[in-house]
Formats: sequence, structure tokens, C-alpha cells
Amino acid sequence: MEVFRYSQARTVEGAVRSGGAAGSSFIAGGTTLVDLMKLNVLQPRALVDINGLALDRVEPLPNGGLRIGAMVRNSDLANDATVRQKYAVLSEALLSGASPQLRNMATTGGNLLQKTRCYYFRDTNYACNKRQPGSGCSALDGFNRIHAVLGGSDHCIATHASDMAVAMMALEATVHTQGPKGERAIALDEFYLVPGDTPERENVLLPGELITHVTLPALASGTRSRYLKLRDRAQYEFALASSAVVVNVSGGRIERARIAFGGVGTKPWRSREAEHALEGQETSEEVFRRAAEAAMADAKPLKYNAFKIELAKRALVRTLKETTQAA
Repeated sequence: MEVFRYSQARTVEGAVRSGGAAGSSFIAGGTTLVDLMKLNVLQPRALVDINGLALDRVEPLPNGGLRIGAMVRNSDLANDATVRQKYAVLSEALLSGASPQLRNMATTGGNLLQKTRCYYFRDTNYACNKRQPGSGCSALDGFNRIHAVLGGSDHCIATHASDMAVAMMALEATVHTQGPKGERAIALDEFYLVPGDTPERENVLLPGELITHVTLPALASGTRSRYLKLRDRAQYEFALASSAVVVNVSGGRIERARIAFGGVGTKPWRSREAEHALEGQETSEEVFRRAAEAAMADAKPLKYNAFKIELAKRALVRTLKETTQAA
């Protein structure tokens, strides 16, 4: 770990000013950043501590939606009564991630921005375009079992690690920020970037721009949701494939569906292909399987991760069954 400056922000405006300086990073729970600093993967010149900002509340919105402060801890969000009742997919996703100790520290904003668990990114002995642009991608010809089958490029195939973001993608969340150029509201599906030839740029945030809160839209009466995570072990493990489902069913037919995947994409992956295959159709395994095939139609397997394609399909079919069976 290298020497760095440390300061505490008292206001959002002060945080934005300090965070906009070259080499500065915001720190909240620190559950990813500190690890990567110890590994010398990240070497910020200055840390701006934002734990003192009043961004730690979960509040209902007048339109029936929900406002989630960027500093709300994962444990608090997962166990919030409104989240558990109305946005079950989000609670389930949060509780499937990390460990209780980490969830007590990790924040909503930090979870959205967490870095990949690609071994080559985290080990400075290997080339990684995400860590050092232009150096190459060791995963392409390396042991790529955990890597992406959707959204990859010749420059990067690292998966996004967040469970929470997958659920929020299916819930059509909006990320709200404040930066040197003012406030912005960004649809989560537009917030993340696929690697292309600039894998070091993972999202649309500008230098010094701070996530202040996330909003979830109101859900129609009868909306059902579920999150399923498939992994090598039952606890404290990242997804090989996960699926988030948010559906409305009436008369045995799916009126509306929102589908997202984790563990298989270079960002939390929303599948409009699966949504289109489901809407207006009966709740049958045959329909679910067609949706799963549509979702993975553009998947590109690598030497060691072809199994993820079928795993993701089965995850979606199972999640749809569990979500719709009591509807």
C-alpha cells in the first residue's frame, strides 16, 4: 500500500470538490477499495471519507417508489420492511452476497461500484487492460472459468461482481449523482459500460461525481420478484450465474417481465430478449425455456466457461417457475 492523503467530507458539495482532484477516491465501507489498495491494484493519492454524509436513509417516494441513500448499508437495506415486502428480489440479492460482517459495512453506492474479482485484475504480476490500459488481457487465453460470456471484447472479459446491481437492473433503478457539473439521474442500464476497447472505464461517472442515492419505481399491484444465485459454495462466494426476475401475471399469462443476469456479463446484464419472449405468454416451462434460449443467444463461450451458458438458462427457468407458481 502506498502513502495517501486522508480527509473527511462534511457535505456533498465538499466531497465533490475534494473527490474531483487528480488521484482522489471516495471511501465509504472500504470493503473493496482497501483490499485493492493493499494489493497495489489501486493506488489513490487521496481518500475522501464520505461516511459522515447524511445519505443513509431509505425513504418512500410520493409516487409509490423508494429512495435509497448511497450510504445505506447492505444489511439495513436487505432487512428494510418495505424492501422485503415490495422489492423481495433486492433483499434476496443482498442477503446472498458477501458475509454478514461485510454487509454491515458495505454501502449502496459502493456496491454499485465494486470492482471485478478477476484474478488477473487483482494480481499485478499479470497483464490487465482494466488495471493498466494497453497491457493486454491475461484472461483471454488463461483460466477463464469465472469470466463473462456476454458483453466481452478482445480487451476484457471480466464479470461484474455485484448481486445487488443485478436485482436493481431488473427493478429498473435510477442512479442519482452530484458532480462538478451538477446533478444527474441515470438509468442503471445506461450507468454501466461494456468494456469495448476502454475496459478501464466501467461506468459513466465523471471525476469527482458522487452517487447520492438510488430510486426504485413503484411496482404495480401483484408484482412478484425473486433472485437466484448459483455458485461453487453456498456462502461467501460470487455468482457463476444468477438471475433476477420481476413479473406480473394475470390469468396464467405474463403481462410484464423484467429479467437480469449476474455472473455471466461484463456488467449486470438486462435481457430484453428474454422479456420479449415472455410477455403475453403462458406461464409454462416451454415458454420459460424459450426465454432462456433468447437470453443466451449471443453468448460467446471461452475455453473454460462454456458451462455458464446452460447454467444461466437453467437459473432463469428455475427462477421463473418459483416466481410464477403461486401467481
